[in-house]
Amino acid sequence: MNIGEKIKTLRKERGLSQNALADRLGVTFQAVSKWETGATMPDVALIPAMASFFGVSTDDLFDFSLLKTEKAVELIVDDFRAHYGKGEICEDPELCEEIIRAGLKSYPGNDILLNCLLEIIPTPERAEEVIEIGMQLVSSTRRDEIKYDAYWIMAEAYRSIGETALCESMINEIPEIYFSSLSVKAELLDGEKRFAAAAREKNLCAERLVRMLEILGECYEARGEADKAKVQYEIAEAVISAFENDFDTVYTASFYDPDKLEDIRRRISEFR
Repeated sequence: MNIGEKIKTLRKERGLSQNALADRLGVTFQAVSKWETGATMPDVALIPAMASFFGVSTDDLFDFSLLKTEKAVELIVDDFRAHYGKGEICEDPELCEEIIRAGLKSYPGNDILLNCLLEIIPTPERAEEVIEIGMQLVSSTRRDEIKYDAYWIMAEAYRSIGETALCESMINEIPEIYFSSLSVKAELLDGEKRFAAAAREKNLCAERLVRMLEILGECYEARGEADKAKVQYEIAEAVISAFENDFDTVYTASFYDPDKLEDIRRRISEFR
């Protein structure tokens, strides 16, 4: 029996409607309906209250251990990442989607898996599907990183179909952040946690810096300011080149990317 079926069975055994259960738990009846159809899963914060209400243990309520589920989902994501590849573009999108779809059959509504799915659904071809999943995620997940990823991806989907105003409305849902939890961990923690945070933040900062330099170069080109555009691309080239002797860690691959470097150098050569 899956999660939704278990909730439905317990609800009916007590002669409750979806509305009545929703009122007892402080959620909407639509949330209960989505649990029972397998569209989403209850938030972790609701588990103790729901188990107490039905008079069962959390394991009995969900017919599985949450820890086991987290580990199983982690393995699915590891498999997904292994086939995704190291670049920005998925090397085998069809296989990656199959992996996540299979995972969602076992763990319907899992926000981590749905977030992975958003990464590989192509737009504009399937923009409506991306937006539907994204809206589901932002209304149900309690993980900020997933929520804001979903807003970002929905903004890209709206942009791909020419919906500029809706694109901007999604972007406006993303808060301005002046430091990340990774940077704080690197500053304040010790040992392996500090190392892991610093390694990840280094790559993320380098990736975003190069991307912003590319965008500024494109903006200067559009303004007809070729000299300024060239400078931005040259800085991006220097940043990537600086990582040539860098190496992988257990947490990250080296940021050095010969293909990206060649692309940047091609852009620079066009100004000569």
